[in-house]
Amino acid sequence: MERAIIFTCILLLTTYTTPAQSKYYGRSSTYKPAKLKKTHLHFFLHDVLSVAKPTAVRIAGPRDLLAFGSVYAIDDVLTEGPEVVGNARGMYMSSSQGKNLTLVMRVDLGFTAGKFTGSSLSVLSRNPVTESRRELAVVGGGLEWLKGLFL
Repeated sequence: MERAIIFTCILLLTTYTTPAQSKYYGRSSTYKPAKLKKTHLHFFLHDVLSVAKPTAVRIAGPRDLLAFGSVYAIDDVLTEGPEVVGNARGMYMSSSQGKNLTLVMRVDLGFTAGKFTGSSLSVLSRNPVTESRRELAVVGGGLEWLKGLFL
């Protein structure tokens, strides 16, 4: 009996609420996105397959160079004009059975010199090699590079 009374008292105390009056104070402001600055990057990736010290090595697929299904690991040099500005490390796979060579690339671009030193870009994209102008999807980047985009 005593337990029932204690239990009832605890139940009543925990369910009893005291109304409180308060005001919500807050300032409303309109969201203003940061002003973006456009940056054009133009550099060359040097992929060397057939020398004593290649920068791209076939790790899977048919024996034919860049045949459909060939997978390569890369550690290439990036240049801007004659200057070395970084490296490209990752892999690509030949993904086209037609005449036009197309690669699927997963590459990290690390900048070790120049304006973007210490920055990086991560690329995961389709690369239609035979087209003279192409764009690749950048899926990530290092903090130093992102700072450069904002004014």
